[in-house]
Amino acid sequence: MVLVIGTGGAGLRAAIELAEAGVDVLAVGKRAKEDAHTALAAGGINAALATMDPEDTWQQHAADTLKESYLLADPRTVEIVTRGAAQGIGDLERYGMAFAREEDGRISQRFFGAHKFRRTAFAGDYTGLEIQRTLIRRAGRLDIPVLDGVYITRLLVHDGAVFGAYGFDLAKGTRYLIHADAVILAAGGHTRIWRRTSSRRDENTGDSFRLAVEAGARLRDPELVQFHPSGIIEPEHAAGTLVSEAARGEGGILRNALGERFMSRYDPDRMELSTRDRVALASYTEIQEGRGTPHGGVWLDVSHLPRQTIMTRLPRVYQTLMDLQMLDITREPIEIAPTAHYSMGGVWVRPEDHSTDVRGLYAIGEASSGLHGANRLGGNSLIELLVFGRLTGQAAAAYSQSLTAQPRSASAIAQAREEVDQLLAADGPENVRALQRAVRDIMTAYAGVVRSEEGLRAGLAELAVIEKRMEDVGVHPDIAGYQDLAHAFDLKSATLAARATLEAALERRETRGCHNRSDYPELDPALQVNLVWSPTTGITRESIPAVPDEIASLMAEVSTEGKLAE
Repeated sequence: MVLVIGTGGAGLRAAIELAEAGVDVLAVGKRAKEDAHTALAAGGINAALATMDPEDTWQQHAADTLKESYLLADPRTVEIVTRGAAQGIGDLERYGMAFAREEDGRISQRFFGAHKFRRTAFAGDYTGLEIQRTLIRRAGRLDIPVLDGVYITRLLVHDGAVFGAYGFDLAKGTRYLIHADAVILAAGGHTRIWRRTSSRRDENTGDSFRLAVEAGARLRDPELVQFHPSGIIEPEHAAGTLVSEAARGEGGILRNALGERFMSRYDPDRMELSTRDRVALASYTEIQEGRGTPHGGVWLDVSHLPRQTIMTRLPRVYQTLMDLQMLDITREPIEIAPTAHYSMGGVWVRPEDHSTDVRGLYAIGEASSGLHGANRLGGNSLIELLVFGRLTGQAAAAYSQSLTAQPRSASAIAQAREEVDQLLAADGPENVRALQRAVRDIMTAYAGVVRSEEGLRAGLAELAVIEKRMEDVGVHPDIAGYQDLAHAFDLKSATLAARATLEAALERRETRGCHNRSDYPELDPALQVNLVWSPTTGITRESIPAVPDEIASLMAEVSTEGKLAE
């Protein structure tokens, strides 16, 4: 049996592959599968189908991806994804997904920034949601057992090989001991450890990072985090919720508190249509230099657009702001600030099958690393789920079928059980939620859009204090369930992910893509390496294979005219 942890797009696609191969599989998620993080992805999914631009090729898709990664993506990973992308789309079609199509039946494809050709397929402005629904339907037809509301606390390992996982039911506290030949980790990234983030409170909390590291795996490039330029600031519980970049694409204007259209200072040619990293850095700079709005943001204004344009082209943005702030964007500007959006680094995996340092353990989706480098190309994250969900499902199936026995460890199970018992008995004065917030404050202050040696060292010192205070937490399940226990494990994940991120950001003494160092403003060719982190070995530098000539020759500057650079 193979266990899949995470029931978003990556986890469900892997589970489907296993079930179709006749392998027993169980998928477990802490959120309801219908509301996994994948459902929030709006823009589209990339593949060089050449339905709109016949000259497009997977090689050009690979070249665009590598160039935008600032040469930190693994060329082998990039080749696997871009070569396999068309099959990923074909799989979704086979499962019955309704893509937007041209009148003659071709799948429509549109431009995303930094793509040379139109290669982003889509379904309205809810592509991720449609993918998630499609995969859920397919999993249902295959009778794949899916457990919602189960929190995995520890992977079970014996002699360097995984043999299952331990966890509990979020509502009832019932314990789960799951024996498995292989485990596929698809539980997301770590962007929830910032104060403003596009992730909901209980997702992307760094679970994948902690589970993998405690099992004996390593992390790669945890410092490379994409900040989206436009997250709302109020109300506090929804801080970081995205205002789609379509708002800028349709003609939205960015202004500071003085009313200045400040993008003229940072990218006078592209203005608001500049790349994500540039717009986020520009907004951050305006705020830091004292030209920010009352709540520490900038204004995004679409009120000059015709009301009909807003209601037909930006309906989700209109509804979101009305629901959360009672704000009518046809009349008033939106207060926004950069928000932590996507973990481009993650668990260290081999490019061909996403296996880790632990035998039988795989990581896919935002939990993994290798494809995005220092800047993710818009639309690549969704196709990554499809390609590596399929390939890793095949690899895990082969590994499971190769085993003649499954060695287990009573002490590993006892350790997992005792960890939960100790937390449930914890009755100290420290509040878990308050410590979580303290970690988010540290990451926001010292590891946001711009970092520095002084700030990162201060962040590490403050984090050490939090780690000490964690020894005195109190955990109190109540009539509503075991959320407090889940928050205690989220805190463990947050501190590990924060330490990895701060230490790697300190080591990367350069500015490259999403990683801005105020004290090292230039790109350093010597740092065209991946930084691999573990708590036992610290940080090691890993060289990146050369880009094949057929792809390197295509890595030219891509025109951004008429495109929203994503």
